[in-house]
Amino acid sequence: MSDTLVYEAGGPLGISGEPGRRVFTAALPVRWSDQDLYHHVNHARMITLIEEARIPWLFEEGTPTATLAAGAVMTDLRVRYRGQVKYADGPIRVRMWCEKVGGALVVLRHQVRGRHTPDDAPPAVDCTATVAAFDLAAQRPRRLSRAERDYLREFLHEEPA
Repeated sequence: MSDTLVYEAGGPLGISGEPGRRVFTAALPVRWSDQDLYHHVNHARMITLIEEARIPWLFEEGTPTATLAAGAVMTDLRVRYRGQVKYADGPIRVRMWCEKVGGALVVLRHQVRGRHTPDDAPPAVDCTATVAAFDLAAQRPRRLSRAERDYLREFLHEEPA
């Protein structure tokens, strides 16, 4: 991630907090084509931006959960819009943590804010996604490995500090 993007994101990026209360924050540019006729980020584009924010947290080489890149499926997705996100709000910041870590699935929480919105202000978008580890060859869910669960539990809490 470029230093310019980090500076313009309006806050720290990557992993922050103590184990058991960690948060992962990613910054993403808002593209001109992400807007609808009313100059809001389109719903489908917002889902894509949130998905792109998860990649460095969960799927990047070297993380214990990188194995999920070979097989994971979304089983539930809930998005609540509390405010507008516009092109001028970019780069947006997406703060992420876990609400539940189960045997085969994890419930992920995402909060989206514009670069000028402080972390203690309400997010414009609040999203909860349930992701299941999946064995593509067997075409069925698989259990999370101990390393995957241990890593995800570092981010396990209801609300970030």
